[in-house]
Amino acid sequence: MFYLSLIEHKMLLPPRLLNLPLQDAIKEELQNIFLDKVISKLGLCISIYDIRKIDGGFISPGEGASTYTVEFRMIVFRPFVGEIISAKLKESTADGLRLSLGFFDDINIPAGLIQKPSHRVPDPENRYKVLWVWEFNGEEFFVDGIDEIRFKVISVTYPPTPIEQQGEPFAPMVITGSIDGDGLGPVSWWQ
Repeated sequence: MFYLSLIEHKMLLPPRLLNLPLQDAIKEELQNIFLDKVISKLGLCISIYDIRKIDGGFISPGEGASTYTVEFRMIVFRPFVGEIISAKLKESTADGLRLSLGFFDDINIPAGLIQKPSHRVPDPENRYKVLWVWEFNGEEFFVDGIDEIRFKVISVTYPPTPIEQQGEPFAPMVITGSIDGDGLGPVSWWQ
């Protein structure tokens, strides 16, 4: 789920950071550039782990800032297909579930990947649009957001950036999961 990735990046060091030691100034600028952003095919950048090498320090004509080539390691979040992860329910709709890890919210469980047989009912507390209900041995088990939900990662995609956005914010990394399997779904189902 978390990886240590080696990255080389050419960057301008803004003059406002020149009062700091070079290593600290570069780390701060790398954090401004990368943290909480998704790099396609790599994942969500969580933290700068360490800086391995710094080259350069040249000021190009017309730039007004020194240019450095930095080799550093960064911790990234990118789950692998088949991994089992626990998350909290963020949204429940007729289309399925949307889950959150707290730091990442673009986890979708389509209706077809919810335990079978299941159906949806109106949420009596109006926290969600609908509640999904799994029927097993004559009992009903609700996906109500009280418990953490275990899901299996089916795919991790990096949609292309749209030219125009329609209503919802753009998600540069989307995880599709399934709760259709033994041990998957709200943890209370299996206790």
